[in-house]
Amino acid sequence: MLHHIIGRLSLGGLLARAAGAAALLGVFGGAASAVTVPILVADVDSGRVIYSQAPTDPWFPASITKLMTTYVALDLVRQGRASMDTLITISPNAAAEPPSKMGFKPGTQLTLGNALKIIMVKSANDVAFAIGESLGGSIDNFAAMMNDSARRIGMRDSRWTNANGLPDPQQWTSARDMAILARALIRDFPDDHDLFSISAIQFGGAVIPNHNGLLGRYPGTDGMKTGFICSGGFNVVATATRGGRRIVAIVMGQPSARERDVKTADLFDYGFAQDGGNGPGLDALPASSSAAPPDMRPYVCGGKKVPAIDEGPGAVSASATTAAQLVGGAAASSPSLALAAFSSPGMRARTLPPRAPLQPVAVWIGRSPTEGQQILAQQAAEAQAAAANVRAARLEAAKARREAALAKRQAAQAAAKEAAAQKQAAKAAAKASGGVPHSASAYTSSESASMPEAKPGKGLTKAKDAAKPAAHKPPGKGVAKPAAAKPAVAKPVAAKPAPKPAKKAAAKSDD
Repeated sequence: MLHHIIGRLSLGGLLARAAGAAALLGVFGGAASAVTVPILVADVDSGRVIYSQAPTDPWFPASITKLMTTYVALDLVRQGRASMDTLITISPNAAAEPPSKMGFKPGTQLTLGNALKIIMVKSANDVAFAIGESLGGSIDNFAAMMNDSARRIGMRDSRWTNANGLPDPQQWTSARDMAILARALIRDFPDDHDLFSISAIQFGGAVIPNHNGLLGRYPGTDGMKTGFICSGGFNVVATATRGGRRIVAIVMGQPSARERDVKTADLFDYGFAQDGGNGPGLDALPASSSAAPPDMRPYVCGGKKVPAIDEGPGAVSASATTAAQLVGGAAASSPSLALAAFSSPGMRARTLPPRAPLQPVAVWIGRSPTEGQQILAQQAAEAQAAAANVRAARLEAAKARREAALAKRQAAQAAAKEAAAQKQAAKAAAKASGGVPHSASAYTSSESASMPEAKPGKGLTKAKDAAKPAAHKPPGKGVAKPAAAKPAVAKPVAAKPAPKPAKKAAAKSDD
């Protein structure tokens, strides 16, 4: 078999791709600050480790936290302290949790059974928060229950502070602990394992597919849960069964949902090719030297748009060359060969086949589907009425704005008409008074002094002669006496003409 491996990959190719193996399966950062992401493959029945990488390093869990929430809830049902029909109430604090969420209004109630289906498929943070509040009395109390249950089943590396996995620097887990939790869920609650393999839920008219991109795409996948936050990257706890043998794979800190799913599928192929009986037990894995989880935000979300949580549709069938064919059984004791095989160009280009048709499971609010339909109908009617009120208010506001604008225009037009009328009246008054008012600065006053006298010149009489009254000038030589001074006397027709001196005086006056 080893000759078969070398024939396909050549020893030189294996060595040349050794550095690329870490990048594919998960080493981020430069030499000074490298981050090795946790990866673990184990046999569910025996608990034996098939492959591991940083298995006990602390890591931010994101929504795989909801597996711990589900374990506590199912344990309470097993103890008789709750039932699948117990009503979970959405509080204002639960409704305020950020997405992913269902968006239920405060006061909405749903059964615990429906709530668990919703958090496993939709990964709804508001519903997970409500489970913690309703079953624990408060989130702090429920977190204490999570920590107690984790210690009891052997999880040594986990610290829990909330029920939904939203970012909290004090909440972390490890790949080893999540493998222990997966085995405990399968072992302790065999009748509820279908909860983790639901391909989609149907709420009202909406069909919501599971975020787990392996379900319906990798043959034999039967659970469990995915998770994503920028600080932790894309995580998954997945189980698959083949030939009666079940394997659990934990992959954390991946840069995208597609890479997470493809690498998990490759690990399944590798794991099923091994006998599963030679590795150490989960309890035998050494403790980590890391005191706290690394922050993966710079590698996953730094300087770019936050990646989408949903993986989207798969389009291309998987390559015929799988990790099991490349590595075979001879690589069980040679992780370096396995890593080199995973880093091959064929693996990097690989995608999963399209998802099988969804088989939605119905969920509802209230105690029963009938009650849920009634509540939804009532909410729809209320929403329709509220929308109608909003439309009516907007129309009324628009009408008020139009009327205000019209009134403003009419006032402006009236003011303009009044100003024109006043101007016209002022003109009429000025015309009626025969002149321009004294106060009009643009015109000369009617009482202003007359034009200055012109200097005597040719053809003009002296101004002083004209200014002196004739009555005070004594008669002189060459000046005729005024005709008015002589009484009118009738003379005969043969009277002599006027004397010549009078004629000369008249001529002198014309000069």
